[in-house]
Amino acid sequence: MSDALWYFARGSGVVSLVLLTVVVALGIGARSGRTAFNLPRFAVNLLHRNAALLAVVFLVLHVVSLLFDPYAQLRLFDLVLPFAGNYRPLWQGLGTLGLDLMIAIVVTSLLRHRIGARAWRAVHWLAYLCWPVALLHGLGAGSDNGTVWLWAISMVCVAVVLAAVIWRLTPHFTRFPQRAERKVAERLRPLEEVR
Repeated sequence: MSDALWYFARGSGVVSLVLLTVVVALGIGARSGRTAFNLPRFAVNLLHRNAALLAVVFLVLHVVSLLFDPYAQLRLFDLVLPFAGNYRPLWQGLGTLGLDLMIAIVVTSLLRHRIGARAWRAVHWLAYLCWPVALLHGLGAGSDNGTVWLWAISMVCVAVVLAAVIWRLTPHFTRFPQRAERKVAERLRPLEEVR
């Protein structure tokens, strides 16, 4: 059973990183006035939100499976205080920091209407910090940190986020795009405009 937990913990951590990469890339793209992948803006926002929820679910599965895994020997204390763990304290601490950041993002998202958009947005910017922290944690903490498949997945994640950032920095990226002039049928215009 412990081998199954170990494999599940590793897999759920990688899936969470991939989903977090999608979330960050879509978050960068959603700041543009243009639609991504020829999808309407609401669809991009919905995909962003759902990928974020799935990333949180897989992160919770990752952490819970490691808590019950006898190889990992995580304590509840290790999930709260970064860099205090016994096993690779720096890399495990980055994972704890990423978890803490994710908890802050989730809690403020749930309380968004009570704390206001400005406070929510300030905390929501932590998602951009959460991604590199999770990436470094994955590359340094696990037993797979030297494997080709993990490095390949990690480099694809880096490439996706870098492409989104480069696209964001291009002059074609506009935060508030020009709205197209709306064409109104003549029969729907006010009478004074028609004359």
